[in-house]
Amino acid sequence: MARVPFRYGFTVSDRTFINREHEIARLKSNLLGGINTILLAPRRWGKSSLVEKTIEHIRREEAAVKIVHIDLFSAANETEFLQLFAREVIKASSNRWEEWMEVGKKFFKRLVPKLSVGNEPFHDFQIGFEWSDLEQHTDELLNLPELMAEDKNCRFIICIDEFQNLATFSSFASLEKKMRACWQRQKRVSYCLYGSKRQLMAELFNHPSRPFYRFGDLMTLSKIAEHHWVSYITGAFESTQKHISYDLALTLTRLMQNHAWYVQQLAHYLWSRTQADADVELFNSALDELIQANSPLYQREIEVMSSTQLNLLRAIARGESQLSSVEVMHKYGLGTPNNVTKNKRHFIANDFIEESDTKTGTRSTLYEFVDPAFALWFKKRFFGEEYKLRV
Repeated sequence: MARVPFRYGFTVSDRTFINREHEIARLKSNLLGGINTILLAPRRWGKSSLVEKTIEHIRREEAAVKIVHIDLFSAANETEFLQLFAREVIKASSNRWEEWMEVGKKFFKRLVPKLSVGNEPFHDFQIGFEWSDLEQHTDELLNLPELMAEDKNCRFIICIDEFQNLATFSSFASLEKKMRACWQRQKRVSYCLYGSKRQLMAELFNHPSRPFYRFGDLMTLSKIAEHHWVSYITGAFESTQKHISYDLALTLTRLMQNHAWYVQQLAHYLWSRTQADADVELFNSALDELIQANSPLYQREIEVMSSTQLNLLRAIARGESQLSSVEVMHKYGLGTPNNVTKNKRHFIANDFIEESDTKTGTRSTLYEFVDPAFALWFKKRFFGEEYKLRV
């Protein structure tokens, strides 16, 4: 059975990791040099893959560096975050679980942790604190990696995914200040913070009024250039004794707007259908499968939208630019100018739409969908427009 050359839905491996040499070098240099880094990019653009690839390089070359990876997707409140933070830092500090159990005596002066291990210590290690103590002495826990790094004469690199989720906590305003106050003084710890809501991340780190303003290097992840994608796609087909033309690979890349997830997904569906040579018919069939596969997700997303929000997307899909004009608001049922402004802000904040271009000689702004497959699905769902390549 031929190996599958395309990958999506997971962080990618060496074989399916495309380009990003410059970004890897920059992120690696930052983290080893003590420069905190914030990654900004929309969902599914490859932030997690970039971080994991960079960490692989560091692990191979810098054995003394301790790597901590924290995913905040499941942390529901400040207590869960702080306990997760402490647990992962402690686990990264040593490969001997017996040492983990001594951390409480050695590094905590005011906090009294409850430590436990199960039958499989590396999977069942847990740490807990009394909330009243944790609330009063949060700084002791936030400083834990610096204290452990000094004790072990090493460096820590702490990567936190979905960092913007912390902003949903009721206590975030206080926590945000505590984190900045502690982390900015640490000399042996570098932080890599990233998440799937680009606008919220930018607000947290790029606004002068926020505690994390100028906390580190803001890296805006750009799309992988189309010539890299075309070379990768054609090469992947050839490596499995199949063929796709340069023009078809270019069409695929441009249709998916160089979006890492969707380029990989559409290329995979086309590759799986191809016995020898990819053609237009197979391409159209693969595109149908991609739209169908993502349809349940897109349907759930629009089901929670208000009528004015959905209508605003309809107007954007039709290329309307003067969204607050009386004519457009009446034609699409957009409500009041305040509704238009509020809904635009909502969609921009959640990476549904982004500004595309400004019409020459006007004050009108064009918007486009961030998700290229959603745009195709939306136009098919609401306007009956179906993209098809012609022979």
